[in-house]
Amino acid sequence: MGSVGYGDVSRGPSGWQKEPTGRQELGLRYHARVRPDAVAIESPWRRLNYADLYRRANQLAHAFRSAGIRQGDTIALVLHNRPEWLEAMQAVGKLGARVVPVGYRAKAPEIAYLLRDADARLIIAENALQEELDAALTAAGLANAITLWVVGEEPPWRGESYEEQIAAQPDHEAEDFFPGGGFDVLVYTSGTTGRPKGVERVIDPAQSPRQLAAVADMWQLTQNDVHLVCGPLYHTAPASYAQAHLLVGASVVLLPRFDAVAALEAIARYRVTTTFMVPTHFVRLLQVPEETRQQYDLSSIRLVLHAAAPCPIEVKRSIMELFPPHSVVEFYGASETGFTRVTAEEWLKKPGSVGKPWPGHELRILDEEGRECAPGEVGLVYVRSPQMNFAYRHAPEKNTQAFRDGWFTAGDLGYLDEDGYLFLVDRRTDLILSGGANVYPAEVEQTLLLHPSVADAAVVGVPDKDLGRRVVAVVELRPEHSLSECELIEFARSRLAHYKCPRQVIFVAELPREPTGKIRRHELASWVCQELGALPSSNSG
Repeated sequence: MGSVGYGDVSRGPSGWQKEPTGRQELGLRYHARVRPDAVAIESPWRRLNYADLYRRANQLAHAFRSAGIRQGDTIALVLHNRPEWLEAMQAVGKLGARVVPVGYRAKAPEIAYLLRDADARLIIAENALQEELDAALTAAGLANAITLWVVGEEPPWRGESYEEQIAAQPDHEAEDFFPGGGFDVLVYTSGTTGRPKGVERVIDPAQSPRQLAAVADMWQLTQNDVHLVCGPLYHTAPASYAQAHLLVGASVVLLPRFDAVAALEAIARYRVTTTFMVPTHFVRLLQVPEETRQQYDLSSIRLVLHAAAPCPIEVKRSIMELFPPHSVVEFYGASETGFTRVTAEEWLKKPGSVGKPWPGHELRILDEEGRECAPGEVGLVYVRSPQMNFAYRHAPEKNTQAFRDGWFTAGDLGYLDEDGYLFLVDRRTDLILSGGANVYPAEVEQTLLLHPSVADAAVVGVPDKDLGRRVVAVVELRPEHSLSECELIEFARSRLAHYKCPRQVIFVAELPREPTGKIRRHELASWVCQELGALPSSNSG
């Protein structure tokens, strides 16, 4: 089978539009003028209508300019899911600058690395995060060399007050401001080994909003939508979908952090129509007692997007029953770009598939020698599209590894079926070579999750003098459930070839995951090796 892509450039599956419509009713300026009182952002801190958001974004853009920020400069955001995050995104776009998102859970060495590598000129941070940020500024040698504006109800511990910076500026748009509303972000990938790598895009600030308009059109977003932000805004998908909704004049509801009951309450209270979640969110929702879930009216939901990590088939079936019919749509991609999408109807016909290519994208599966794989044959997943306008910052070797003749790979293994649907197997870097055989952790994890007592599972390989590496499962049990190591191993052996099954099981209270739902495998594997210590060779039975 050759590469797979859409031939029709105007329509996608289920009639989705593929290209921006060119509609003019986009952006803060339009909505502030035509619908000034419409709610733009709802949050525990404040509610902003479109007139408020437009005014504050203009003031912030003027403040950035007064601080010396120019086109191409980088501003770091170290914030929880607060309105200031979205204000900053709007203001940065007006100057043609860019944002580097910094996770609020990041530790000082991680923050210091990002600030240095991104050449950040200015930081907007919360008072509550001062301890780690102070240590990071010292470690990076930037304590007296970078502008810091502080967000919070208390006076800033250092630097200047964010609100005072805004209040001192005019609220009109300067004639040379860019349209704003775009999305120029220096995202750092969460690699399995080594330092994160920045993904730099070549974006014309004047055209940047068109890229978000394409996202809005793909999912048919309108000013009537209400979008619930469940994930942290320092990740690409939550931030880009929030921005896309603001572009079309929808309302955005911010959760400070994900809580399953709080999410259900927000959906019912604000009549939420769209949201983006990761499989971990699904699991948490399903752990809410059914009688509690039934108290909330979820009928307003029309679109639940999910991605970022493999979703167990049974979890997805259950979440499709929780939300209205046809509302759950999965897409597969990376920080760098989107790859595929699959509707609820398609998924029910092809359980486990992540779908067909995004509009304008092509897919192919290649083996180690770069040869095209036959249907059903596992290889590296490659994608090509006109939007391949990015490169890894300060990492020429990663660019060489990721690109092949204009095609990009995130390092994922998968196969195409006879109908051109993509099925993911695992990441190449997660592959376990045990006794000369390939073991895909995702396959083993999916099997373990079928056990009614298992809430979450991760599989890693640890050194073994006989097998090279042996398979170890780290398992989180459901509340008030018990399970022994032997019982779970036997359960796996009844469903998988023995060489794929865990040789050992470690039970933990909670698995280490990124907020996106991705398991921190490198950290987990190191911990498992320390926990197990030097063990005798495994029985190969």
